[in-house]
Amino acid sequence: MIGRADEVLYLVNDPVAAVWIEGANPNARSLDYLYESGKDRRETYAAIAEEIASRVRLGLDVCAIFYGHPGVFAWPGHEAIRRLRAEGSSSRMLPGVSTLDCLVADIGIDPASTGCQTYEATDFLVRRRTIDLCALLILWQIGFVGNATYEPVPSMDGLPLLLERLLEVYPEDHETIIYEASPYPVCEPIIQHLALSEVLEAEFSPIATMVLRPRDRPEVDQRMLERVRSLRR
Repeated sequence: MIGRADEVLYLVNDPVAAVWIEGANPNARSLDYLYESGKDRRETYAAIAEEIASRVRLGLDVCAIFYGHPGVFAWPGHEAIRRLRAEGSSSRMLPGVSTLDCLVADIGIDPASTGCQTYEATDFLVRRRTIDLCALLILWQIGFVGNATYEPVPSMDGLPLLLERLLEVYPEDHETIIYEASPYPVCEPIIQHLALSEVLEAEFSPIATMVLRPRDRPEVDQRMLERVRSLRR
């Protein structure tokens, strides 16, 4: 698909991937130029979606590439498809491997064993999401709390607010996993096991993901359990 496309538009987070894409199709170009320091991220994402859609409107067969899964924490891909389908153009999204998929494999957790809740860190805070203490809690982009604009080096000033909220319900010594997937098959992921109270002193990328294991075990609804068991009789 990449090699057959009239034009390839890409956003990737490492130069090796960029070189490979441009080698696969000479009509490939990065959309990195749409990011500007201090510019609202929503404006940038809208511009990315419009750039993709505008090339399709010219009658081109366009392939857009995003690192990871193109629909996970990648609003422009969804928006470009929405606009094009509304205009009658054919478009589709192919699945990729997201950070969550890598996390499950690298850390060795099964979301089905305890249940799993995942939130973007800022959304988690400002909407005061209810925490199920009997399930895994996964928080994305913990270094971007409150950061609505693009900055080459985020300040991570909002991280203390995230820790403040978590310490309302988890003890200071509760195990926290700070995770960053490796972009290369030959490199290991970055995994730090820390007490919650140690997170502010640790060094990690702003794009890191935080995982908190369940604090409690859920109670069993005995009446419902009997009803479920009766289904097998």
